[in-house]
Amino acid sequence: MSNALGGLLALAALVLGYATYGWPGVVLAVTVVAFWLLLQFSRALRVLRAASARPVGTVANAVMLQAKLQRGMSLQAVLRLTGSLGRQVEGEAETFIWQDASGDQVRLRLAGGKLSEWQLVRAAQEPGQGPGQGPGQGPGQPPAA
Repeated sequence: MSNALGGLLALAALVLGYATYGWPGVVLAVTVVAFWLLLQFSRALRVLRAASARPVGTVANAVMLQAKLQRGMSLQAVLRLTGSLGRQVEGEAETFIWQDASGDQVRLRLAGGKLSEWQLVRAAQEPGQGPGQGPGQGPGQPPAA
């Protein structure tokens, strides 16, 4: 949910609470909004706690991670998929790498906290193929069906 939509819903709850029950309705609306914010904060902390338990920049299978990625995913959703925090690329803002045990890497670029593009870099490649490109697959695109 976007910040603007969340703010509008909170304002609508306040107005509806006041119109329906007066000041007790406003208190109820503030309580509900505060509870919603606490739930969101708790969910974010659970994801970060689970991600901090694993080594930084590791993932079970880079190919499977690449297949599950979708443009526009939030960082929180990516952390839920990977199960660990990403290793930030030096000199590039909002670019992170996850690597599996075989050496395959997934490089993610975020824009405003949302996934904008990704690239799979295979450890062992066939001659003639560029990095991260299998047959019919370019950077940031899901594998061809």
